[in-house]
Amino acid sequence: MTTRRLLRSLILAIASIVLAIILAFAYCFISEETNVFNNVLKAAEQGDAKEQYALGLMYYDGGVFRKQDYSQAVKWFRKSAEQGNTKAQFNLGEMYADGEGVTQDYQEAVKWYKKAAEQGNAEAQSALGYMYQIGYGVTKDYQEAHKWLRKAAEQGNADGQFHLGVTYAVGLGVAKDCQGAFNWFKKAAEQGNAIYQSILASSYRNGDCVTRNYEEAIKWYKKSAEQGDAIAQHALGEMYAKGEGVAADYIEAYKWTILAAEQGDPNAVEERDSLKKKMSPQQIDEAEKIAKEFKPKINNATLKADETK
Repeated sequence: MTTRRLLRSLILAIASIVLAIILAFAYCFISEETNVFNNVLKAAEQGDAKEQYALGLMYYDGGVFRKQDYSQAVKWFRKSAEQGNTKAQFNLGEMYADGEGVTQDYQEAVKWYKKAAEQGNAEAQSALGYMYQIGYGVTKDYQEAHKWLRKAAEQGNADGQFHLGVTYAVGLGVAKDCQGAFNWFKKAAEQGNAIYQSILASSYRNGDCVTRNYEEAIKWYKKSAEQGDAIAQHALGEMYAKGEGVAADYIEAYKWTILAAEQGDPNAVEERDSLKKKMSPQQIDEAEKIAKEFKPKINNATLKADETK
């Protein structure tokens, strides 16, 4: 046998072993996922509210070998919710609010939010407060909105904190309080939500309800931009271009502006083209390379924790 044939045979043998190992792992994974699902299904069918909620999540999220099924998710969330499980009640409310697996029905959403909120579920308290604030599924009532949003905010719920800040900023159901609004916005941003971080940064940049502070604006825009928020990326690009709170840096400015433009921000597209005219080819190449390598950071506060849905 020639050396080339021997080498080929060896490679094929190694490939066969690797394939066998991969298939063995895949089989174990499938078996494990199937066993977990079957165990949860069995307990849910026997009336265990916690497992009914867990089964609802499994159907909502789907899996590698299990199809996503919103109708089944609704079915099992409802069974759990009817037994008083607050997470299931909240998720059922979310599905009615979003029209997932059911016809969109804000009144039904409010009904389930309220059941969970009255038992102290912070996510439901925040959602219920927001519904009262905008008048979806319930008569608009700013006092009720403020009550539920405060309950959620005081439990550390970021959405509740932000929307409570809105009530103080605008004066909805409470006396207008710019400083109070800023304090709640900051609490929400400190939990890592990219949108709230961007809004806080804007407050610092523009001097809304706080002394203007470009350094703080840069800090919070960067936290948001690194998670992929296009508005923050565009604003950060502007600040680097103008040297607001940081030494002017066209490479950084162009990088962030490119990233915002790629997400469809029309103002960023215009800004990108304007910046390009002020830069050398080497600077453009460097900025484009850095932008290409950018990967947004994942933050559960922005993405919505799986404990809610």
